[in-house]
Amino acid sequence: MTEFLQQLINGLALGSILALIALGYTMVYGILRFINFAHGDIFMLGAFAGFYLAPKIATLLPTPSIWAGLAVLGISMVICAVIGVTIERLAYRPLRRSPKLAVLITAIGVSLFLEYTGQLVFGAAPKKFPDLIPVYPLTHFGGLSINSNQVLVLGVTLLLLLALRFITLKTRIGTAMRALSFNPEAAALMGINTDVVISFTFALGSALAAAAGILYAISYPAIDPLMGILPGLKAFVAAVLGGIGNLPGAALGGIIIGVTETLVSGYISSTYRDAIAFGVLILILLIKPSGLLGKKEIEKV
Repeated sequence: MTEFLQQLINGLALGSILALIALGYTMVYGILRFINFAHGDIFMLGAFAGFYLAPKIATLLPTPSIWAGLAVLGISMVICAVIGVTIERLAYRPLRRSPKLAVLITAIGVSLFLEYTGQLVFGAAPKKFPDLIPVYPLTHFGGLSINSNQVLVLGVTLLLLLALRFITLKTRIGTAMRALSFNPEAAALMGINTDVVISFTFALGSALAAAAGILYAISYPAIDPLMGILPGLKAFVAAVLGGIGNLPGAALGGIIIGVTETLVSGYISSTYRDAIAFGVLILILLIKPSGLLGKKEIEKV
């Protein structure tokens, strides 16, 4: 039981990070109906933004400390929000009326561009992420170990999910996002500025990916320009599992993938930890293609 609880805690921490990335996928799909495969690389850029910001913040605030960590987290989210809006403006907006396949290929191209530009700028060798936040053991009872990092990851993820829920349900821009997701043409006729709403969606999703990158780098402190590939793909699987286009579904899918991965790694073999996400994807597509919380949609041919 102790081992199971330990794996469960580890899985919740990993699943929280995947949930933050999955939310970006599902928000963009909900409005534009395409998968932004460059989203995993925004996650990578968030980690590197934190890597280069940490020494600057250390000159202003004591490091490691919770305040330094929050400052790096907030600034990295702003930087990646700007990057996300720039990518949408330069790469996706000109193709908005093009076939979906053209946009999909462009997204893959943007992803490769970010990865290999990252290798050119940051270097291909892995880098140790600086110690931003002090790590304290909170409990060590009967082999069960919980530290402050795991609690921080869960707490920050929960706060960001609540903030996202507030934005989407209680604000004017959130109402516009839901209207655009439901019927883009009717939303435009009602006076909603679709360009602003889409840019805000990319900014919001990219900021969440940056937060995931910082939390991931704190928990697994080795970063490199290709670090966004597997977490990005797993987060995409999580979005499909929960129901692509459904925000609670993306969060639920991330938690399920994270917990399943750690349980498989702990009880079967770590060899299968990366394969299990794609096994879950095949299974959900066979049993319930719309996802756990998704709804069937009728499309005209």
